[in-house]
Amino acid sequence: MQDQTTRFERFRALHARAGAFVVGNAWDAGSARILTDIGFEALATTSAGYAFSTGRRDSFAALTREEVLLNAAAIARATDLPVSADLEDGFGAAPETCAHTVTMACDLDLAGGSIEDATGDPGDPIHAFDLAVERIRAAAEAVRGRPFLLTARAENHLWGRPDLDDTIRRLQAFAEAGADVLFAPGLPDLDAIRTVCRSVDRPVNVVAGLSGPACTVADLAAAGVRRISVGGSFARAALGALARAGREVLREGTFGYAAEAIPDAEVARLMSQERPDSRA
Repeated sequence: MQDQTTRFERFRALHARAGAFVVGNAWDAGSARILTDIGFEALATTSAGYAFSTGRRDSFAALTREEVLLNAAAIARATDLPVSADLEDGFGAAPETCAHTVTMACDLDLAGGSIEDATGDPGDPIHAFDLAVERIRAAAEAVRGRPFLLTARAENHLWGRPDLDDTIRRLQAFAEAGADVLFAPGLPDLDAIRTVCRSVDRPVNVVAGLSGPACTVADLAAAGVRRISVGGSFARAALGALARAGREVLREGTFGYAAEAIPDAEVARLMSQERPDSRA
């Protein structure tokens, strides 16, 4: 079993090497074991995927901090890979709340986590610039010197504010405030992604598999991206497979889906009590 510091150092090293790497977004311990076994080098949680698994939609009001952290801790226990937690908006507007959230995540042996600048209020969806920066500064100070990689997210493009200049200004300020990784989900095209990567001095994460430009890993790496995540898209892919299987049975009266299912013996191996070996 790898300790938190070892996993953190592996996670940090992935951001420092040439090219881009992909984190698999797991929504529970079982999906974490599968993603570990097939060869991912790091994992992240997904608030969307976890919400779906509990029969709720992905929204600010759907999940509590305690639920999110318990889910993230279960994922971290299921693998030897570094795990970064989706900590949403920090579960409160105040900088000290964000600081407490990342401290709690670090105490659970997570290798990192992200804080976004969205408010959850459709009428005022993005925190004011100065408050957004102070929230990241407080989070960074809370985990300074600890084995935790802080990702700061600028959410403009997800909330109807496609202002690339303001997004870059926020990312630059987040880096100055102590963020280790920068993330602006929803960028419209590869040119915008390339511009962001050129404008900041920290590794940039881009989410793939959702709406937006259809880019390959090679495309994103060439644009300067260091880390690629998939958000809730793996969880939705799994739900899509379930829906297709169910429709086949009800509409066709056949069970062809079973040919694509993971064999029972394979599932038994993956879900054994021992933590699966990670691939360093």
